Amino acid sequence: MVEEKKVYKSFQEIPPRDYMYFPKGVIEADKPGRFSKTEIVHLLISIAVLTLAFSFVLPKNNIFYRGINLDINSLISFLPISFLAVLTAFFFHEISHKFMAQRYGLWSEFRMYPFGLLLALILAFFTPLIFAAPGAVMFRGDSRNFENGKIATAGPLANLIVAFITLPLYFIFFESTLGQILGLICLINAFLATFNLLPLGTLDGAKIVRWNATIWIILLSIAIAIMAYVMINISFAL
Repeated sequence: MVEEKKVYKSFQEIPPRDYMYFPKGVIEADKPGRFSKTEIVHLLISIAVLTLAFSFVLPKNNIFYRGINLDINSLISFLPISFLAVLTAFFFHEISHKFMAQRYGLWSEFRMYPFGLLLALILAFFTPLIFAAPGAVMFRGDSRNFENGKIATAGPLANLIVAFITLPLYFIFFESTLGQILGLICLINAFLATFNLLPLGTLDGAKIVRWNATIWIILLSIAIAIMAYVMINISFAL
């Protein structure tokens, strides 16, 4: 008798194990660069929601600043910029975790967190703040402490690399719209790296500290320095 496949009408009906963590049963080691259909869907939804959320944070598009008189044209025009920011910050961060885990032969896939995505969208729409908890890369297998540390390091390190690349480019193109976009991308990547390097809970910083406190101090110091420099020296007119 073939078991009937259950269809869920909303994310609230899906057991957390099914959408957030691992598939059931035996899990084989991932091939480097492999993506499942489920993972691709989760990534695309997360990117789309975060792109919209970052667009709402802009003062011209935010109810906190403008009330109900939103500038729809500004919102639409800012979407490509928001997409670039999300792609270089969130996507590069998570994919770096994934590829590093796969390098060590672990099963590794991104899983979105629906409530976190909804919260990010609501906060961005009604306040000038954005708190994004879109999900995380899950991995499973026999991993050692140094492997866990390197997997955790990969995400913030990807953000810092993007920040290092975009910061000098901003000063080359600072008088243009391109310069403003580069500065914004630099700031968002530096902020995301700083936040994830905090040694709290399940954040990357806590895992890195357990592996190598010296590397954690170096990375956090660089991230804070870049973020502070950008916030003090770069003004945005987008």
